[in-house]
Amino acid sequence: MRKVFYILLLAFLTVQVDGAAQSKHYSVVFYNVENLFDTIKSPGVLDDEFTPAGANKWDGDKYWKKMANLEKVFLGIAATANGYPAIIGLAEVENRNVLEDLVSVEKLRIANYQIVHYDSPDARGIDVALFYRPDQFKYEGSVPIRVALPSEPNFRTRDILCVWGSIEGEEFCFFVCHFPSRTGGEQTSEYRRIAAAQTLRDAADSIMAARPGIKLVAMGDMNDDPNNRSLYTVLGAKGKEREVRTDTDFFNPYYEMYRKGFGTLAYNDAWNLFDNIIVNGALLNAGRGALKLVKPAKGKYYGNIFKQPFMLQQSGQYKNYPLRTFVGNNFMNGYSDHFPVYILIAK
Repeated sequence: MRKVFYILLLAFLTVQVDGAAQSKHYSVVFYNVENLFDTIKSPGVLDDEFTPAGANKWDGDKYWKKMANLEKVFLGIAATANGYPAIIGLAEVENRNVLEDLVSVEKLRIANYQIVHYDSPDARGIDVALFYRPDQFKYEGSVPIRVALPSEPNFRTRDILCVWGSIEGEEFCFFVCHFPSRTGGEQTSEYRRIAAAQTLRDAADSIMAARPGIKLVAMGDMNDDPNNRSLYTVLGAKGKEREVRTDTDFFNPYYEMYRKGFGTLAYNDAWNLFDNIIVNGALLNAGRGALKLVKPAKGKYYGNIFKQPFMLQQSGQYKNYPLRTFVGNNFMNGYSDHFPVYILIAK
């Protein structure tokens, strides 16, 4: 029965790929895939635990189980969000090799995802990346944007990935972010996330000034909630539609969701919503006949969190938390410590 289900699902998704030009619906996904490392030691990178000799005993068997689990998640999103996503932003990937392996798994290969990736200076060697469907998104260019802290010249974190192109002839720019962590405490480390948010805001303002009307999407693991200073004040991502008055204002679809108790990761019996997809006014308030942010059928919010029972810890102290790949050094054969998020764009 399960085999029949997958055959039918793949047939449906094939129609979605082939009929993309007629659908007028596009999904944009972000997923922190939690430590997607290969099994090879990389010089100058702190990846020893993700090697066969390391603390996690990370080998080919575990690696391909991780790939199969991620494939299952993306297939589930595709079944929920109008076919294979047009754009997928990723965080915590080690290198291009793991990305090529991921887009080549059986049930993702059909979408013909293309990869945008640059190596970041992060000490652990983790990067951000973007997949796009060339039948839906016309790629034009990309650049990594360095997050620098003048007070800490030796600080190394993930670059912000900037990718631009068009969908149905309309200009789009996508940013993929992984802001600095809360290591050392939320307040103590806040200045680093503020610096990342200011870097993102400056880059977005420059692009919107150069290309008036461009539709902008900034996604990522921000390591802050929607109401924290980095996102709400520095980036200026507002939580209510009426507060977004111009094309260059920012709207965070996850602000109200966070206020209502939604989250994408859990820590110390509390939920955070670090995974955000933020859009500018040009996308939120687009006129009739143009691509704009839309809610799913019967949906209350513009933001969506993909959360299924198979992605949850089923018992014990962490019941209903995201089912992780590891807890400590114990292999859980899970998915990620984050849930993926997505938005829908349509005419």
